[in-house]
Amino acid sequence: MKRRRFLSLLPLPLTGIAPASLAMETGSRAKPVLTIAHITDVHIRPDEQVPQRFLRCLDLIKKEKIDFFLNTGDSIHAADYKDITRERVLEQWKAWDDCMQSLKNYDVYSCIGNHDPWWAAPSKDDAMYGVAYAAKRAGMPHRYYQFKKKNWHFIVLDGNNPGISLDQEQMDWLKLKLSEIKQGEFALLMSHYPILTVTGTFEGGQHKDHTELKKLFYQYKDQVKVCLSGHQHLLDRAWYNGVHYFCNGAMSGFWWGKGDQRSAAPYFYQETPPGYAILKLYADGTLENTYIPLAIE
Repeated sequence: MKRRRFLSLLPLPLTGIAPASLAMETGSRAKPVLTIAHITDVHIRPDEQVPQRFLRCLDLIKKEKIDFFLNTGDSIHAADYKDITRERVLEQWKAWDDCMQSLKNYDVYSCIGNHDPWWAAPSKDDAMYGVAYAAKRAGMPHRYYQFKKKNWHFIVLDGNNPGISLDQEQMDWLKLKLSEIKQGEFALLMSHYPILTVTGTFEGGQHKDHTELKKLFYQYKDQVKVCLSGHQHLLDRAWYNGVHYFCNGAMSGFWWGKGDQRSAAPYFYQETPPGYAILKLYADGTLENTYIPLAIE
């Protein structure tokens, strides 16, 4: 069994943003082949200086010497409610586009969150309706897709189906893609919704097809190593059948607000501070996941 341990690092003060780190380490001590920033649940909107606050966070992340970004959705604040107008959708995506200019020297790979699609369009034939438009605005080639870096395959899923699940077409595609991964190569999967989560018992939000996915991952247990998600705004980690499941909090914390009676501190969602994660992936299939809390005033 691979050695696993938790690391706690003291806070490193920076102007305006004070990060600390909690790391789940499973990696070898060799140099990682990939260093990745995982952001999720940004919930960008043009109000309350959210873009400026997000840009300060991105400036901090860029100091980490990362190779690229993974974004697990809810990029914009909310397009999914019945009273959201076309103009409101457009101004949220414009705020996202403006902030992404600061990452023009990086690849950003996204998936679709539940708040990203606009369902209140006048008709389903409207160019801005639903998941396809959200995928386009997030810079995705399709609502689900895959790519490869070094000896790691990255599989991006769309759980925006009834009950939080993969449709049959997507499930068949996933099975095919996993079957194509060679020995000595590994897979990281990402979905907005957690496939397996500690917090699902009191917060909900988990894939309803988790049992089928668990069986599939076990079939390819030598390849499937990690699943990333957001959605919960909570930081949790599960490990089952050799797969690490990381739900890496939320960049926006309590949606950029100061919190409520359940918030352990200002801007926290329950006990989880706003933040992002740094992943280090190794050639042998091991990895490290470090969550960096942020002050986002």
